[in-house]
Amino acid sequence: MSTEGGTKAVVAALLANIGIAVTKFIAFLLTGFSSMLAESIHSVADSGNQVLLLVGGKRSRREATAEHPFGFGRQRYVYSFIVAIILFSVGGLFALYEAWHKFEETRGDEGYDPFESRWWWVPLVVLGIAIVMESFSFRTAVVESNKVRGSRSWLRFVRSSKSPELPVILLEDLGALVGLTLAFLGVGLMLLTGNPIFDVLGTASIGVLLVCIAAFLALEMNSLLVGESATPEHRDAIMAALVEPGSVDRVIHSKTMHIGPEEVLVAAKLAVASADTAGEVAAAIDEAEMRARAAVPELTLLMYLEPDIDRGDAYVADERPTPPMPAAH
Repeated sequence: MSTEGGTKAVVAALLANIGIAVTKFIAFLLTGFSSMLAESIHSVADSGNQVLLLVGGKRSRREATAEHPFGFGRQRYVYSFIVAIILFSVGGLFALYEAWHKFEETRGDEGYDPFESRWWWVPLVVLGIAIVMESFSFRTAVVESNKVRGSRSWLRFVRSSKSPELPVILLEDLGALVGLTLAFLGVGLMLLTGNPIFDVLGTASIGVLLVCIAAFLALEMNSLLVGESATPEHRDAIMAALVEPGSVDRVIHSKTMHIGPEEVLVAAKLAVASADTAGEVAAAIDEAEMRARAAVPELTLLMYLEPDIDRGDAYVADERPTPPMPAAH
């Protein structure tokens, strides 16, 4: 469900951003306001990002190969990380550069007249329309996110979601709405006061906003790329399903890791009775696998279960070997 909802939100955002980018760029050509150029580039970057998310989703569905035996599920994380880089560079840094360029261009220009162009009103109309269109896109992302968010807060959902598309679209759309509001305020105050510094401040604020969102996304995608465990709810369900009185007494130790948004690697050592035959142990392991998969049908589990005699001792993780000291010279 999260994959389908994420795709729907991405497509809605893509269609909205293409239309918004075109109208913003036309408004910039008519007026030369830097806020409109920054917002145009922002929408172009967002459109490119949504294409990348769709490509990443398609490539992640490829079948596993001998070279990539666990499949390509993490490609969704890779493409989402690229989205953060594009948002930072093409969106945020460009807006900051444009703000500085506009500031240098208008500094000391006492005769600046925002009404010099007869199209001065176009940016306000375009920004108003863009806010409405972006609101519909943001609403789609919220509706699709609520289907999988459960009782989690929005911050926890964004930080704990293993499916990257919905958090990325939520943050992009939220950033777009805030950016549009900042641009509207910058242009509006500039028209009211005749001072271009407000256009500069609006553009700079958009740049700072995009850089912050990009940095947050990069940190979250980095964590997923390195490898996160299954959520506590999923892990508890899997571990509880592995235990069956009479065949598997307990889980001695276990580790889980997401190798894709809906794919989880499960490695566990299961305690079995010393009197069990090899056939009984094999049957117990097979049944444990079936119970675990039935407990979390929304996930694809790649399971590696090792039987062991239950000695009642607590498991201590193996420490990494200490690297040898360099030879003395």
